[in-house]
Amino acid sequence: MKKIGYYGHPPLSVIEHFRRILGQELLDLDVDFGSPDTKVVPEAYCQIITNIIDNAIFFRPQLSLIIASVGEEKCDGGRFAAAILKDLGFKVVETRNTRVRKARPINIAKSVLPVVEKVLKIMDTVHTPDREQYPECEPSLGFWGVPPHDLTLLELFPDSTHIYGWTRCVEAGRPADIRLETYVDPGVPTVFYTQAFCPKQQLAKYLAEKYGGMCVDADGQITQSTIAKVEAFIKLV
Repeated sequence: MKKIGYYGHPPLSVIEHFRRILGQELLDLDVDFGSPDTKVVPEAYCQIITNIIDNAIFFRPQLSLIIASVGEEKCDGGRFAAAILKDLGFKVVETRNTRVRKARPINIAKSVLPVVEKVLKIMDTVHTPDREQYPECEPSLGFWGVPPHDLTLLELFPDSTHIYGWTRCVEAGRPADIRLETYVDPGVPTVFYTQAFCPKQQLAKYLAEKYGGMCVDADGQITQSTIAKVEAFIKLV
């Protein structure tokens, strides 16, 4: 069965439009599916953008089109990926999700759900609104940033961790909202995470120093060294 590929945070209206006229399942190309390395992007590059290209090529027979985020809500890497995929013969619909609108309520990011579940549920709101009301908690820790390529990093955090950064912006339906992306609760020990080689490292480093948090970046799978550093930070706070 054919599928609609997408990456980033396209406007929900665009996703719903193509789901309605094509009646097809969605495939999030950002996610690690273990697709073979196509060597299209540089070796030292953002793993998420690498996932997009590798997944698109691997799943090519199944994809009817790709809905690509190419605006401020994603990055230049997303824009360049769209250009490369077009050149490779994919049908690509470029979207920009920067329109100012009323934010959706933030509930999942502040809930008592396990952190991996929090992040996955938030990312599902890109294509399917979640109207469930989850019990909230006071934050003992914070996780700021984007969903890691290797989700095992999130398993280190207690359920009382609140989610900040771009992931929180996704739940609010405002992925290009820089004010919301830079918000954290003062006094909450926070790990500021980015993929290696991502421009968001600039923001993560600044915010970590401003709020006394820990700045972490990872390229591909999480190393034991990174796990040890995060575990030590969590134990010390």
